[in-house]
Amino acid sequence: MPFDFDQAVPRENTDSVKYDLREKLFGREDIIPMWVADMDFRVPPAVSQAIHERANHGIYGYSIRPEGFYDSAISWMDKRHGWQVARDWLTFSPGIVPGVNLAIMGLTAPGDKIMIQPPVYFPFFDAIKKNDRQLAENRLILRNGRYYVDLEDFERQLQGGVRMFILSNPHNPGGSVWTRQELEDMGNLCLQYGATIIADEIHCDIVFPGYRYTPMASISEEIASQTLTFIAPSKTFNIAGLSTSVGIISDSSLRREFNRMLDRIHIGHGNIFGTVALQAAYNHGGEWLDQLLVYLKQNLELIEHYIHERLDGVKLIRPEGTYLAWLDCRELPLENDRINRFMIEQAGVGLNDGASFGENGQGFQRLNFGCPRSTLQKVLENLDHAIRNI
Repeated sequence: MPFDFDQAVPRENTDSVKYDLREKLFGREDIIPMWVADMDFRVPPAVSQAIHERANHGIYGYSIRPEGFYDSAISWMDKRHGWQVARDWLTFSPGIVPGVNLAIMGLTAPGDKIMIQPPVYFPFFDAIKKNDRQLAENRLILRNGRYYVDLEDFERQLQGGVRMFILSNPHNPGGSVWTRQELEDMGNLCLQYGATIIADEIHCDIVFPGYRYTPMASISEEIASQTLTFIAPSKTFNIAGLSTSVGIISDSSLRREFNRMLDRIHIGHGNIFGTVALQAAYNHGGEWLDQLLVYLKQNLELIEHYIHERLDGVKLIRPEGTYLAWLDCRELPLENDRINRFMIEQAGVGLNDGASFGENGQGFQRLNFGCPRSTLQKVLENLDHAIRNI
């Protein structure tokens, strides 16, 4: 059956971060919000149905995660990505960012160096700094419209005593779907220097034709033994508010330390509806996702066309995966620190300021195109008009 991604679903007054914080974050309520990475599409019908059926029971007491929770994740990763994971590798986290923080707390000590690859997902910075660890930056290289790893600097950072490396795969916000060779190069260097790898692979299901997601831990058993992988249905099926994700950790000692932190903070129970939704999404959401990917590709092509034909001074770093467009606005006749205000005040669009992803994000903006095409069309028209009137 065809799914209707063109439907504009009102999200105001639903306690939505994306919509109901517009006045607070952007200074005006009429902004078109294209920032936070959730989509404006209804979830797959199977997910809604499963949640409704569980809600109709009327009792929401303490619950366990059934084996079906783990079986569905195992089956999804095998059928969708060809990665066979064992049941005893799996654990739970109430979201990937909490998982990253738990791993930092359990596997490193205050003062340890942790490496990230800016421009990169901004909660990584907080996870390092707020846990009193030292930040090490392996800045990505932008070349011919794609981000690449600076391997020489990667090794130099490891030689400087890096204990942990946080990987974004596919990369947020740059959109690179790291190749097997790129992952192997990074993974083997981490093995050589004894750095634990935290692989945030939340966007693994959103990959465009011509590219293939490879789990870091699938490269080799040796790399897997130093890797904690986090996946979730939250971005894929638009259920981020249900705070449910899966950790895949093949090494028993790493898994034991992670679970110890999970138990220490007592956040391992999760919630009833997240458990139900994950199973329904992974078991019955494949067709919905296939159609979503076609729709997102068409949205991306619309952005690409607009930028090429009409948005002078803006370049698209074309994502190989994710529903996030990384816009290079450095050729606009504006100072870099004025670009974000221009987007808000002149274009009426709320994007992510690139500077929040690291210093080498200055002059960029992140646009979430996981929305009905009518919304995206309006945003692009606003940008066109605003740029013409600078």
